[in-house]
Amino acid sequence: MLARSVTEAAQLCRLLGLSGQLAEAAGEAAGRFKLVVPRPFLARITPGDPADPLLRQILPTAEELLPAAGFCEDPLGEAAASPVPGLLAKYQGRSLIVATRLCGVHCRFCFRRHQTGQAGEGESRHLEDAIARAATDPGLTEVILSGGDPLMLDDARLARIAGQIASIPQVRRLRVHTRLPVLIPQRVTPSLVAALRSTRLTVVVVLHVNHAAEIDEQAAAAIARLADAGIPLLSQSVLLRGVNDNVDALVQLFERLADNRVMPYYLHQLDRVAGAAHFEVPEAVGAKLVQEARQRLPGYAVPRYVRDIPGSPNKKPLI
Repeated sequence: MLARSVTEAAQLCRLLGLSGQLAEAAGEAAGRFKLVVPRPFLARITPGDPADPLLRQILPTAEELLPAAGFCEDPLGEAAASPVPGLLAKYQGRSLIVATRLCGVHCRFCFRRHQTGQAGEGESRHLEDAIARAATDPGLTEVILSGGDPLMLDDARLARIAGQIASIPQVRRLRVHTRLPVLIPQRVTPSLVAALRSTRLTVVVVLHVNHAAEIDEQAAAAIARLADAGIPLLSQSVLLRGVNDNVDALVQLFERLADNRVMPYYLHQLDRVAGAAHFEVPEAVGAKLVQEARQRLPGYAVPRYVRDIPGSPNKKPLI
């Protein structure tokens, strides 16, 4: 599936029946941050609609090139929180390991957009060093695998990483942050499920989903394969202008997740990464939307609305 991903704006616009002007405008932005869209995700985008909420997430635009005050390449200050490449140690009892810089889709709002896609020489060594350094923390109870997307690694590699982390005696949980089960449902195979269950650790999968239309029948089936294996499923979403910044879209998203046994966990205020200012929704608007969603949903279906603050030991609740 990844080998057939769309990587050219002209091809994307042609497949979706969009104007050549959109492709032309996307060219320079795609030069700064490459376009990557897997075919299963592409199939859920409405042809001929430049405002489609799924298209908005992946189409390069000229807006990405505009400077914006307060936006930078490392909005969460991760470089300062990284004692060795690939390891983030900013939360007590938890360490985040960047398993790979590769991802199955390039979301235009990604807070790591200036590092994503750079697998690079030495990535495997950095991963080994990150695990070894994390193991020196006597208070460590949970390791978070992030990226890129950890599920870009093959099943055998994932199982080995899980085994290495499980060999750290004080660690009890392994959290995997991924978009692939929704992007490319075919990725969730019996072999992958076995790899995730091959460890003594409690494995929790956190799915990144921003709009209900992302969960079609195939994505729902992939999610069910994980849930049926007894793997707890949470979600994280980003509040995005033109994608999900209205109460109906959010309610539909959170209900679709809950219906598929995924508990809505975080709704993130946009991280202020350079190139994504046009996606930002004011915090006051976000707080109002979450309050309205609470009136229409059971409590378990409403995620925490949060912002990640550089240097903070925890995410800041916004409501």
